Amino acid sequence: MLETDRITETLRSRLATESLLTQRQKELLAANTRIAEQARALSDEVIGHRDAAARARREAETLKGRNRTALMDLRRATSQVQMAERRLWAALETIEDGFAVFDQTGAIIAANHAFFRPFSDMEGIGLGTTYGELVDIAAEEGLIDPSPHSRRDWAAWMKARWEARVIEPVTLRFFNDSFVKLSERRTDDGDLVMLAVNMTGTMRREKALEAARHSAEAANRAKSSFLANMSHEIRTPMNGVLAMADLMAEGTLDEDQRLCLDTIRSSGEALLVIINDVLDYSKIEAKKLTLVEEPFDLERTVSEVITLLQPAAREKGLSLVADYDMFLPTSFIGDKGRVRQVLLNLVGNAVKFTERGHVLVRIVGLPEAEGGQMRLHLTVEDTGIGIEPGQKELIFGEFNQADGASTRRYDGTGLGLSITHRLVRLMGGEIWLDSTPGEGSVFGIWLKLPVDNQKSPSPADLSTEGRQVLLMDSDVVSRSILAKQLMALGFSAPHTLPSGHPVRLAAIGPRDVLVRAEESGPAGRIRVSVGPGEDGPSADLQKPVLRDDLVAALGTLLAEPAAPAPPEPVVEAEAPRRAMRVLAAEDNRTNRIVLEKLLKTLDIDLEIVEDGQIALERFTADPPDLVFTDISMPRMDGLEAARRIRAAEEAAGLPRTPIVAMTAHALEETARDIAAAGINHCLTKPLKKTALVEHIQMACPDGARAPLPEPEPA
Repeated sequence: MLETDRITETLRSRLATESLLTQRQKELLAANTRIAEQARALSDEVIGHRDAAARARREAETLKGRNRTALMDLRRATSQVQMAERRLWAALETIEDGFAVFDQTGAIIAANHAFFRPFSDMEGIGLGTTYGELVDIAAEEGLIDPSPHSRRDWAAWMKARWEARVIEPVTLRFFNDSFVKLSERRTDDGDLVMLAVNMTGTMRREKALEAARHSAEAANRAKSSFLANMSHEIRTPMNGVLAMADLMAEGTLDEDQRLCLDTIRSSGEALLVIINDVLDYSKIEAKKLTLVEEPFDLERTVSEVITLLQPAAREKGLSLVADYDMFLPTSFIGDKGRVRQVLLNLVGNAVKFTERGHVLVRIVGLPEAEGGQMRLHLTVEDTGIGIEPGQKELIFGEFNQADGASTRRYDGTGLGLSITHRLVRLMGGEIWLDSTPGEGSVFGIWLKLPVDNQKSPSPADLSTEGRQVLLMDSDVVSRSILAKQLMALGFSAPHTLPSGHPVRLAAIGPRDVLVRAEESGPAGRIRVSVGPGEDGPSADLQKPVLRDDLVAALGTLLAEPAAPAPPEPVVEAEAPRRAMRVLAAEDNRTNRIVLEKLLKTLDIDLEIVEDGQIALERFTADPPDLVFTDISMPRMDGLEAARRIRAAEEAAGLPRTPIVAMTAHALEETARDIAAAGINHCLTKPLKKTALVEHIQMACPDGARAPLPEPEPA
């Protein structure tokens, strides 16, 4: 082989080797790159595992800390629960009341020592004992007083009680006279919690209170009995004093004698007012005062009060008038006596504390939305001494008067306004006061009363067209009220003048009306006339003028002349009638004399006996037309006599004879007993002649002569 070829071959071999080397270097570089990448990945993985391990170690440390905290909290909570449980049971053990918890089977799973105290001497009683076993042991061992049941029935009843969904409390009486009240409640999981409360102290206090209540009721009955006896003992002699004074007043007396007689009468009546106030206050305090609901005329009641107090007002020179709303109904349903008493107290006080000016009673009202009732406002206005602001709160208290030097000279018990206040509240109303010292006071009340169906005469029937009215009255307030009344009846505004003003009667037309206050005649009256002249048709009315009376008088005066009545037929003279027979029973000699003298002017056959036994015998022998009877009498009282009279009438088929009680008692119990005995009416002593005569006239039968002589024709 040539050298060239060898060199060439060598070069070629060398190039191949170099090429292979280059290739091997590339492969080694690639392998190194892969190894480096794997090393980096492995390094990253190692670093990640190391970080995770570090995090795991940190989390483990955190969890370990939390576990330590939780363990400490658990230990603390367990300690607190144990402490609370110890305190709870310590508290349950310190109380006197028993406490127990029963599971669903009725076994005791928890209880304090007080619960087991009644069973302290018995073995086997404790946790695990069932409710039924406790009941049986209590019954068998006589721990419980089972009255009114037997022991067996009591145990059966107690077990049946346990089965109820809601268990009612029960109070048990133990053999040692102690009392325990059991109260049970079921829990949501079916357990039952029982509380046994020691009620011994409470029961003993209730017994003491019950005994005190009985003692207080006995004392109240004794007080009521004392007041009734006091009323009877005082009214009985007062009946003689006042009745005899009334009889003496009918005779001829000189000025000094009449003054002495008037003093006796006024002093006796003042004493009766005090007695009535004390009795009313006692009845209100004892809640024994009841209201009598019946129809009554409110306007006429106001008029009666004004008429009664008019003399006292006239003596002081006061104007005492009433302003009753012409559009207000007059008939209501309520207790007339108590309404009258309230008005008497308020108007009487106004007259008492007023030296000059007037006392005005005003009545207005508004209908209620439903119920047929009216809301009535009654005010009493005076121009008297007034009341200091600081005394207004005390004025309705017991035994109080306005505390001023100006009132010291006025007598009184101080009960009137207190009784008035309580009566108004009892009737469902309110009372108020507005006063200015030195200028006067206004006492007002409001009441809700049902309107009665009774109707007053209608003003629409009056013929007022074309008629003028001349009103003469010196009292400005009275004149204003009369003017309003006349205008409400359809007249135009009246011409007004004082009563003493000279008037030419000829100036009054034949159809005109003259309303004139009588100053020369009886005070407190007005004369209503039509047309000129003194001899024309006229009517006299009492002040305050009632709506019914004014309408009736004007209706008569303004009516067209009626045709003359036909002559009455001649009748034959009747046979003489017998005298009315009246039987009276009264044990007090003075009262018998009084009764006889009060009725001596009547045309009656009067027999007065000493007690109910004699009255019953007289009635059985020959029944009279009317019986008056006292209530308190020896041998047989008036109530028993009345009951036997009614029994005798029923047995014989006779009509009921009117019986009227004459009593000095004034309590509600007496009134109920009187009605239950069959007595028709009751008169309270001291007796008034007018009341006696009224009952005699009502009871007079058709076949008897009139008790009073017929009035002579004018």
